[in-house]
Amino acid sequence: MLRSLSIQNYALIQSLNITFETGFSVITGETGAGKSIILGAIGLLLGQRADVKAIRQGAAKCVIEACFDIADYRMQPFFEENELEYEPECILRRELYATGKSRAFINDTPAPLAQMKELGEQLIDVHSQHQNLLLNQEGFQLNVLDILAHNDRALESYRTLYHEWRKACSRLEEAQGLAARNKADEDYIRFQWEQLNEARLTEGEQEELEEEAAILGHAEEIKAGLFKVSQWLSADDNGLLIALKESIGTMRSLQKVYPAANETTGRLESTYIELKDIATDLADREEEIEFNPVRLEEVNNRLNLIYTLQQKHGQESVGGLIALTRQYADQLAAITSSDDALQELANRRDTLYNKVKAQADLLTRARARAAREVEQQMAARLMPLGMPNVRFRVEMGTRREPGVHGMDTVNFLFSANKNGALQNISSVASGGEIARVMLAVKAMIAGAVNLPTIIFDEIDTGVSGEIADRMADIMQEMGDRNRQVISITHLPQIAARGRVHYKVYKQDNDTETNSHIRRLNDSERIEEIAHMLSGALLTEAAMNNAKELLKL
Repeated sequence: MLRSLSIQNYALIQSLNITFETGFSVITGETGAGKSIILGAIGLLLGQRADVKAIRQGAAKCVIEACFDIADYRMQPFFEENELEYEPECILRRELYATGKSRAFINDTPAPLAQMKELGEQLIDVHSQHQNLLLNQEGFQLNVLDILAHNDRALESYRTLYHEWRKACSRLEEAQGLAARNKADEDYIRFQWEQLNEARLTEGEQEELEEEAAILGHAEEIKAGLFKVSQWLSADDNGLLIALKESIGTMRSLQKVYPAANETTGRLESTYIELKDIATDLADREEEIEFNPVRLEEVNNRLNLIYTLQQKHGQESVGGLIALTRQYADQLAAITSSDDALQELANRRDTLYNKVKAQADLLTRARARAAREVEQQMAARLMPLGMPNVRFRVEMGTRREPGVHGMDTVNFLFSANKNGALQNISSVASGGEIARVMLAVKAMIAGAVNLPTIIFDEIDTGVSGEIADRMADIMQEMGDRNRQVISITHLPQIAARGRVHYKVYKQDNDTETNSHIRRLNDSERIEEIAHMLSGALLTEAAMNNAKELLKL
């Protein structure tokens, strides 16, 4: 529950520090005193959007901090799942800077705003007048049934299956679209694949063919060159090998009288062997080279085919054409096997749909039981609130397709009059009736939800007298059940029932206006409630009436 609240430099609040108690407390104050400002600050701790205009004029930043006692609320799993340090006292802090920057902290650890919002929703429920509009929203009505049915785990299981089913539907639709597009392009793809496949391309083929084409195109030139060099080396009359062989013989004859000739002889012999090998190789190559116009035409035709395919398909190599051939083959295989793949996806979708339906049926049965309980409880709670002829019915229906909340539709029907037709609450209920209905709903679900703190912001609008007493009874009863209930009210009947009474007020000085809040003692409470009864003029009758309300 909320232990303390600190607000610095927010709107009209320069500095505010207040502690809160358990049970039922009330906050009063004149219109414009700053009650909504305090609620706005609390809203920031619940993850609401920040507005730099809310920062007090002239301040660089504002800070809102609240301390909650969570020792009895089994909230360790949240902190473990979010890798936060758990303490029995939890501190939420929000900092807004005039630059537009905003920071959130949980126990002094920086936290994403979504994380703070998730935690805040488990700590405090702020009910303002605009929240009465939720009564006619199907999501809120379903949530009421789920809370009373304790459907949290069943609903989590359903949503997991639902999202898996929706993904399966999307995958099937995507696959069907792709299959349709592929089938429409099948003739084109098959033609391209057949043309490439018939070419029987191999890696490295282009380079080999281009080299062969160059040789064949210059065969006579190459043959003549090889023959000429071969003759220079091995001609019988003046060839280089004959001269070299004679030189070796001369050097050998000098070895006996000129020892240095030994090395030269060896070098000449090595050179002779190498040149003789070269001459033999050249002769062999010269024999192999011949002008073959038929083969040259074959090679050029093959290269022309490769060049044409490369240009057509935007590829720079035979390797790219081979990869494209495989790609077309894969597409044709996918087209051929698409029916089997689509059937497999359809089977998974249908299997998940049946699981979704089965889980939705569990939710429906639990909600149907909860609906009867809602009808009984709401009638019992509303009758003492000035609606002796009230009728309240939960109308349930079935959706054509599963939704994120299940297969159910729900509608709260209401009539405050004996002969009135049951209709949507927003169509037949007055503002005061809607406020009483919403209070009854909150009191009903409060018993099923382990929510530490509930704040009612002028939920008593449109009611007075005995009805206000009855509403105070309900809020007081809620506060007596180990829960903290805080009511912001303009009604003295409700203000008098609070165990603790706080007053919000404004003070002016020469340069500015400041909002404050303080806890009233007994005598101050008498005066505050007397003012609420009689207005600015404090009468003895109002004072006595206030004491009577406070039972002092």
